[in-house]
This record gives sequence, C-alpha cells and structure tokens, in this order.
Amino acid sequence: MVSMNTHPLSDLASENLETVLRFSKITLDSAERLAKLQFEVAKQSIEESTKIAGALASVKDVQDAMALRTKLSESAVETTLGFSRNVYELASQTQSEISKLFEERITEFNKSIVSGMDKVVKSAPAGADVAVAAMKSTVAATAAAVDSMTKAAKQVADFADASVKAATTATADAVKSAAGTKR
Repeated sequence: MVSMNTHPLSDLASENLETVLRFSKITLDSAERLAKLQFEVAKQSIEESTKIAGALASVKDVQDAMALRTKLSESAVETTLGFSRNVYELASQTQSEISKLFEERITEFNKSIVSGMDKVVKSAPAGADVAVAAMKSTVAATAAAVDSMTKAAKQVADFADASVKAATTATADAVKSAAGTKR
C-alpha cells in the first residue's frame, strides 16, 4: 500500500486560496475607490454646472463672455488634470499592491522548491548530489533573475510615475500661462 502525504497539497491549496482572496480584495478595494472618485467628480460637476449657469446669466457684454470662457476653460482643464492624477495614483497604488503580493508568492514558491530539494537530497541515492546541487543553483539563479527584473520594473514604474507627474504639472502651468496671456 502506498502512503501519500496530502498535507503539502493541502498547504499549497490553502496558500493559493489565500493569494486569490488577497488579490480579489486588492482589486475590489481599488474598484470601490475608483467608484467613489467618480461619484465625487460627478457631484462636483453638477455643482460646477450650476455655478456656470448662474455665471452665464450674469454676462452683460462680450468682454464678460470672453473672461468667463477663459475662466471656464481653466477650470475644466484643472478638473480634468486633477481627476486624471487621482485615477493614475489609484492605478499606481493598486499595481504596487498586486506586485507586492506576487513578489511574496514567488519568494514563498522559491523557498518551497529549495525545501523540497533539501528533502530529496536527504533521501536521494548516492551520486545524486551533483544533480540536486545543479537544480539548487538553477533555482537560486532564477530567483536572482526574478528579483533583478522586479527591481528594474519598479525603477521603470517610478520613472514613469515621475514623468506623468511632471507632465501633468507642465500641462497645468502651460494652461495657466496661456490663459494669463489671453487676458
């Protein structure tokens, strides 16, 4: 009779279930924050529309109309940039949380592979040490490569984040200076 140890399989299933639940929580929390942001923007948009209607009613001449148009354009650009910035930050935060989750899982997977190899070494026949050492070396090299790629991806993400923030600021400044020039 063959005796199977199902405990490792049970542990693996539990770990995978925990990962799926954490991933689901991250994505649902992100969706909830995005929905709240969208509702807040919709609410502000309605309030702004009410103010615009009142401002349009008080226009008396062409100069007032042009000044109002400029003011409304500035406001619309600032609102759009603010919303875009908030959505970008939310997406960036979610991506960071998901990356962290997968980094943890990869690290744990590598540890379990090494642990499994250690168990194999203890019960392996004589002469298998070379093959097991080669596999351990491969796993270590793979883990180092994944770590390097993760660090590189984080640097690219940080650079992109800084670039988006700089572009947003530059756009807002350009709109303000263009609006100041038209007056």
